[in-house]
Order: sequence, then structure tokens, then C-alpha cells
Amino acid sequence: MRRTTAAGLVVGALIALGSALPASAATQSTAQLSVLHAIPDTPVDVYVNGERTLDDFQPGTLAGPLSLPAGNYEVALTAPDAADASAPILGPATVSLAAGGDYTAVAHLTEAGEPGLNVFTNDISTTAPGQGRLTVRHVAAAPAVDVLASGSPVISGLTNPNEQTLDLPAGTVSAAVALAGTTDPVLGPQDVAVQDGALTVLYAWGSAEEGNLAIAAQTITGLHSNPDGVPSGTAGYAAVQRDSEILLAGAALIGVALIIGAVSATVAIRRQKIRR
Repeated sequence: MRRTTAAGLVVGALIALGSALPASAATQSTAQLSVLHAIPDTPVDVYVNGERTLDDFQPGTLAGPLSLPAGNYEVALTAPDAADASAPILGPATVSLAAGGDYTAVAHLTEAGEPGLNVFTNDISTTAPGQGRLTVRHVAAAPAVDVLASGSPVISGLTNPNEQTLDLPAGTVSAAVALAGTTDPVLGPQDVAVQDGALTVLYAWGSAEEGNLAIAAQTITGLHSNPDGVPSGTAGYAAVQRDSEILLAGAALIGVALIIGAVSATVAIRRQKIRR
């Protein structure tokens, strides 16, 4: 892990303050972006537009969401010790973000086992009362799979790098992943909570050949309309983090103010001693 500079801390604080804004403060010119690292045994650095954004990013880790201006971004993945993005192990690839959209960029293995990068659009449209949304994404080095619920296929023939989405009654579903046309799970079964008014995304990632298949999960809340009928939209699962982020940001600002006050008091005392 590289040493963090004072400038880096300032930039990080600005990003944290930006992401801590309430959903009502977001403009229609921004998009939400999360990043999932789903390439086994391969820590990476993530570069966006030539700048290192994620350092020593570990497999199975989900980062974000971050509010970004709509537009095109060049993303590249390098070895953790790379000095820059001139020799990426994946990319560079262009990621296009539309205003008001919610996206997850996934670095993963193709069906053939080669590194790949895909950007998925998260369906944050309003769900019916009492219902939640479940999306399954196949990003593993594995052939087509079926998704089973209580032993029966509810999604059939899902291939890498595709997805399928279902709106379901809120509750718990016992889900498993099997090779297409079979019922012998290669992943699971696992209890999955389908939350009222939330999008739950399951990622099947890893390699069947290497025996390291795994499931990653992402939850985006706020899919119901609020009392005045306006969907929460891109508030997403960041909403559950933002109250604490605001408190942390406020505490940080108070801390800075206290430090500045203490330094000013010390300087004043020293000046008085000099004058004496």
C-alpha cells in the first residue's frame, strides 16, 4: 500500500463530502458508479482517466458508489506496483455514464478464463409495494448456468457476461447455481433476502476449472416512491451510508477547526512572550 499524501487526504475528503450529499442535492447531470473486482487471486490498481483511483484493490471487493458527472471515462487495471497505467493488465476501456444512471463496472473472467471488463446498468426503476428486485449476473469462467429456487430453475441458460432480472415478493429465497440443464449446485444453496423496495444483485464469479467459484452481492435500496410520488432513483444503497458519512465529515471539519484554533492560540502566546 502506498503512502497517502496530504494532497491525497484533501482530495479524499472532498470526494467523501460529495458522496455525503443527500439524494435531493444530486443533479440530473450525475451518475452513480460502483466497481466490483471479480478476478481471482489478482490484486490490482484501478486507473480512471490516467489517475490512480483504487490502490491495491482486492478480489471480491465492491467499491462505491461514487457520484460522477455524466460522460465517458477511460478505465484501466494495472499490477499493484505499477508506476502508472502505461502497461495495464486489463484495458484501457471506455465507460459511458448517462445522467441519472446507476452502474456497476465489473472486472472479471470471461467464459474462456481471460480478464474482461463489463459495465452493467442497475435497474433502479420503481418496484411495486411489497416487492423487491433480484438480478443475477454471470461473470465467472464457467459455461451457461441455471439459477434454482427451492430446487427448480427460475433462470435458465444464463451465459457470461449476461444478466437476468426478476421482480419477486419480499422475503427469503433459497437460491443455488447449477450448470445449465442440471440440478446439482455448483454454488449454494444460499438464502437470499429479497428486500421490499430494493435491488439485490448476485454475481457468480471466479473459475469453475480452478474451483474458486464464489458469489458477490450488491444491494441498492430506495426503489419505492416516496410519499410525494417521486422515486428515490440514484439514492441507491449509498443512502444507508450517507448519514454516517455526513457525521464523519462534520467531525473532521470540527477537528480541523480545533487544530487551527490551537495553532492560532500557540502563535499568539509565543508572540506575547517575544514582546516581553
